[in-house]
Amino acid sequence: MGFYFDKFEDRQPEPPLEYSAVTEGIWQFLAVIAMTLGAWYLWWRWTESLNPDALWYAIPLLVAETASYFGLGLFVFNLWKVKDYEQLPPPAKFDDVVRPEHADDRPIKVDVFFPTYNEEVELVRLSIIDAKKVTYPYPIELKIFVLDDGKRPAMRQVAEEEGVGYITRSSNIGFKAGNLRNAMEQTHGDFIVICDADTRPFPTILEHTLGYFRDPDVAWVQTPQWFFDLPEGKRLPDVWGNYLKAPGRWLGKGVEAIFGEIRVGEDPFVNEPKMFYDVIQRRRNWANASFCCGAGSIHRREAVMEAALKCYADTIEKQVGKQSKQLQKLMGGQALDSGLVQEMRHQVAGEEEFTPYRFHVSEDIYTSIVLHSDEDRHWKSVLHPTVESKMLSPQDLLSWTVQRFKYAGGTLDIVANDSPMTRKGMSLAQRLMYGATAWSYLGGIWNLIFLAAPLVYLFSGIAPVSAYTGDFFLHILPFLIAMELAFMVGTWGIAGYRSKASYLSFFPVNLRAIWTVLKGEQIKFPVTPKDRQEGNFFHLVLPQLAVIVLTLVGLVYATVQYFTLGNNDYSLGGILVNVFWGLNNIIALSGIVMAAFWQPDEDPHPQPLSREAVEGSKMATASP
Repeated sequence: MGFYFDKFEDRQPEPPLEYSAVTEGIWQFLAVIAMTLGAWYLWWRWTESLNPDALWYAIPLLVAETASYFGLGLFVFNLWKVKDYEQLPPPAKFDDVVRPEHADDRPIKVDVFFPTYNEEVELVRLSIIDAKKVTYPYPIELKIFVLDDGKRPAMRQVAEEEGVGYITRSSNIGFKAGNLRNAMEQTHGDFIVICDADTRPFPTILEHTLGYFRDPDVAWVQTPQWFFDLPEGKRLPDVWGNYLKAPGRWLGKGVEAIFGEIRVGEDPFVNEPKMFYDVIQRRRNWANASFCCGAGSIHRREAVMEAALKCYADTIEKQVGKQSKQLQKLMGGQALDSGLVQEMRHQVAGEEEFTPYRFHVSEDIYTSIVLHSDEDRHWKSVLHPTVESKMLSPQDLLSWTVQRFKYAGGTLDIVANDSPMTRKGMSLAQRLMYGATAWSYLGGIWNLIFLAAPLVYLFSGIAPVSAYTGDFFLHILPFLIAMELAFMVGTWGIAGYRSKASYLSFFPVNLRAIWTVLKGEQIKFPVTPKDRQEGNFFHLVLPQLAVIVLTLVGLVYATVQYFTLGNNDYSLGGILVNVFWGLNNIIALSGIVMAAFWQPDEDPHPQPLSREAVEGSKMATASP
């Protein structure tokens, strides 16, 4: 049987960005200038620029600008510097990766886990085959296990045919986290490689990563996730040539002669993760704050189990303390007998689930928080910059929406119930790094304001500032220019506009995640579909399309009012600012709207909408 990605099998990942001390110094210099100019701009906005006749509009916008600037500061902190861990030679024996008191002269044991639920069994087979090709320069005990929560006879048969372990369970409690816990109870590897059903490890994954564990305090190593199936798109001359024939091809070639090669339909959902791993995660190494992202990560079993035991004990003591206080109130404040307290402790221990990986939709980042906050061991995490596996990307807007909702909702749910920013054991740098992640998912609130603000002016002529005069441009333009220059250098080698546009267009799903957490609803565990889903995804982009249409109408209306009818409620400065602002919003949102209608060149195996995907879509797209 063939897959849509067969034609991409020969693709190779790009190497990680090369470190340059000069570039880093320029970035830091420009970042300080940008943040200083931003503070100067905001001071002016709060003290001198507010329109007193429209505070209902001016203050929310300024609050949004302030929140965005705070997030910008966290992002600058995140990107401040690169400090890669030294890549040490692969260890030969178990002695090399533990403290002397735990030494044992034997080969290292490694378990490779493939949790699966309803993915195509032949897709999982490809992952197993690649895992069997993993090499190592020394004798090693490598075992591969399929963790099948779908309890499928076909999946068991594939595991038997490939000669790997097959583990299932009677219930699906805890979903993926519970699946991993169940497997850990039945395996004995010193290290565990976590893969998704579609994760296909390269032969070098252990040879290139186990060396980090020579430091006995390294708990896990995360490798970058690389989507080898990203659509490459079509050259602009070819696209225009399909519609305009020869003139279209000539025009397309002329545009590319000026701007360089342009591809239409390239990575329509902005799935390319290089910005996240090679810039954001990699630059958290210096603060020991790179968090686990699941697939492509290697875990020290001792670290996961030790942290889980401490977390389990802490949870029991909290429950006992809570119940003891309630019982004392009923007894009029009388001290409790020690035997009674011990009996309560035994009862709570029997009811509480012990799990190495937290039962949560974002079990990977949650486990990272538990390990990073261990005050006794001070576990370390490593982001290994080189790609060591390949995966499949979401191939339609529904899959993209389900995945993004899980990321946002899961992270915000953790912050609401067990915030890493206030958790004991975290360093200040770690708190700020986790805070940057959480703050970014709140961005849907101020992004909505940034999308609505120009509409108010375009349709009414009411400005959020006292006047769009030279004083306004004097304060805002230096900040915007300095900020763009700083991040152009700070993310050198990776284009940043598409990521920013995707972040802005993310606002409906982001708001739904925020609202779900505020209501106290549980974030569900829908599996991100691995095949392209058939169906009409137009409904998923209705909010973005509405903003685009309203902005276009507003641009025409305001232009006619000012230039044709001479409406004095508008000003030339206001028109220029809001036309530019509105056009930027339109361009940023148009990508996700076009993605809803994107079709691959060939899709020989489209899949009908799965029940899990439908449920995920309902939750991720329902209006707040």
